[in-house]
Amino acid sequence: MRKPRATGRSHRKKASSPEGGEKCVLSSIQAKPSVIDGVARHQEKVILQASVSSHHLFRDTAEVTAFRRSLLSWYDREKRDLPWRKRADNEVDLDRRAYAVWVSEVMLQQTQVATVIDYYTRWMQKWPTLQDLACASLEEVNQLWAGLGYYSRGRRLQEGARKVVEELGGYMPRTAETLQQLLPGVGRYTAGAIASIAFGQATGVVDGNVVRVLCRVRAIGADPSSTLVSQQLWSLAQQLVDPARPGDFNQAAMELGATICTPQRPLCSQCPVQTLCWARQRVEREELSVSGSLPHSPDVEECAPNTGQCQLCLPPTEPWDQALGVTNFPRKASRKPRREEYSATCVLEQPGALGGARLLLVQRPSSGLLAGLWEFPSVATELSGQGQRKALLQELQTWAGPLQTTRLQHLGEVVHIFSHIKMTYQVYGLALEGQTPVTTTLPRARWLTREEFHTAAVSTAMKKVFRVYEGQQPGTCKGFKRSQMSVSSSRKKLSPGQQVLDRFFQSHVPTDVPSLNSAAQ
Repeated sequence: MRKPRATGRSHRKKASSPEGGEKCVLSSIQAKPSVIDGVARHQEKVILQASVSSHHLFRDTAEVTAFRRSLLSWYDREKRDLPWRKRADNEVDLDRRAYAVWVSEVMLQQTQVATVIDYYTRWMQKWPTLQDLACASLEEVNQLWAGLGYYSRGRRLQEGARKVVEELGGYMPRTAETLQQLLPGVGRYTAGAIASIAFGQATGVVDGNVVRVLCRVRAIGADPSSTLVSQQLWSLAQQLVDPARPGDFNQAAMELGATICTPQRPLCSQCPVQTLCWARQRVEREELSVSGSLPHSPDVEECAPNTGQCQLCLPPTEPWDQALGVTNFPRKASRKPRREEYSATCVLEQPGALGGARLLLVQRPSSGLLAGLWEFPSVATELSGQGQRKALLQELQTWAGPLQTTRLQHLGEVVHIFSHIKMTYQVYGLALEGQTPVTTTLPRARWLTREEFHTAAVSTAMKKVFRVYEGQQPGTCKGFKRSQMSVSSSRKKLSPGQQVLDRFFQSHVPTDVPSLNSAAQ
């Protein structure tokens, strides 16, 4: 049903980040646009028409028909075999079909196909219907979603399923308009995808892949994130969508951007719509001009509006770059730099706990970044040295009571990139060996085994933190065993003479030398 790159699938770009969700406007199914809204849309249309040249539009019905026919013919031959497509094709029940499409579309936001396949398969096995998901707990949803990123997506899926079951009688809204109005986290793109694929509504969709295809096909070089360009792209998508096969057409457009019309090194020679692509034609003219086969005429068939600068052309400050070819389009929007944040976090372990070693995890708040997920005790801080240790120890003692502060060890740091944040974790470790086992009855704290940790609702960042801890293993025997295994492994590579010398010196090591384990403490 959707995209990646040539190797998997490109990230889906949307007007709002997945962590923030698509805008949801709650209203009744019968709600109609207000007169003011109608006037505003009319004014936008007039402004749009006055600001662009017809060069960036599809000029006649024959051109649109040729585009549809070529794209769908290619899709029928080349489409990838993906689990959500099978479900949509084979499911007779419309609500179950729409649910299957909905889950896939949400998972594929900002995530590659190769990553999503396994998550989607496990999700649909666990919750095959809206009713099943509505009965699940947020903890279960977070646990299955762990590692997929943008965790608010899973939460909103569950919220939406509950709304459908509890307020809409178990029936999914049938149009893009009502899907967007009634379901939390469902914006214009997701609503259009569900409506076209599940219900056959002739509505176009625009995601990152479609943006790239349309910008190249119609030589749109202005910032695609701007309001005017975005409106034009949605208008083009609506004009092109095949009314007989809207779902297939939308998936074909995304598939083209994912596998052929890729961000870098597009496979233009394999593109089914290359004869309709202005960017490709510009490249061919440039090549002929350089070879001398065509007089140098850079303005031939270029956009030449009668008055003013066309609002869809490449900006004068960023003219056509011959070295970029078709990748001149679309121009990348300027991105705000990620803000940097810092955290100190500690892996607190009880190696001698009953039933095996236990790790302390605490639950994050129910809103904000990584809402509801579990993590090692952490504090946000820009402090360093003793100030950082003191703040972290206070946090640890909140959950586990008095601790032997001298054994808190700094192990390294982990940098993890979120969509809008660069987070640096200073990683500490503390093993409670020789102390009375700690128990906690606090509602947002748990002691988990290592096996339970790996299947819990924890973020990828925390798994990175734990790998740093495992590599050091302060105060435990496992680190020593691993060190011994590493040494033993390296000895196998020694020559026979070196092995003899090694055994000789081993037999003469004083017995009062501290072990690696005790030295680490």
